[in-house]
Amino acid sequence: MDRTEKREFVAGLAAALADVSMVVVTRNQGLTVAEATVLRRRMRDAGATFKIAKNSLTHLALEGTRFDALKPLLKGPTALAWSKDPVAVAKAAVDYAKTNEKLVLVGGALGTRTLDVAGIKALAELPSLERLRAGLLGMLNTPATRLAGVLQAPAGQLARVFGAYAKRDEAAEAMPEAA
Repeated sequence: MDRTEKREFVAGLAAALADVSMVVVTRNQGLTVAEATVLRRRMRDAGATFKIAKNSLTHLALEGTRFDALKPLLKGPTALAWSKDPVAVAKAAVDYAKTNEKLVLVGGALGTRTLDVAGIKALAELPSLERLRAGLLGMLNTPATRLAGVLQAPAGQLARVFGAYAKRDEAAEAMPEAA
């Protein structure tokens, strides 16, 4: 990389990190190209990005951002994973690290708060944003459904009572004719 490419890379990484809420730092010792491709694909499916970068360039990109506290974690062959959805990126990183021992979680940051490996794993245990939204929507719909059922019940009971009276009156009118 020449200086222009390095500046562009640093500016691009800084711009990408400005719009996200979570960054996970990983150490990838011996990750093959095929394994890195699988990891990138899983990250992309989760709505996250995975990038292997030189530590010196990453230091420059983190300068002045809310993720500045990640600089001490950048030692050795590291890579960053980031996303707007903090649970998605944590889940994707933790799940891949379980299946491939070459990817080691180092730490991360949720906004300005620095997380250790246990914090990232705890975050990965939470339900995803989509699952939380679906649960909330279900909870909001349930009272409306119950209310509709309660409101319909008296009307249905009245209709059955009126129907029973009508049948009784029809049966009473049919009796004298038969006699």
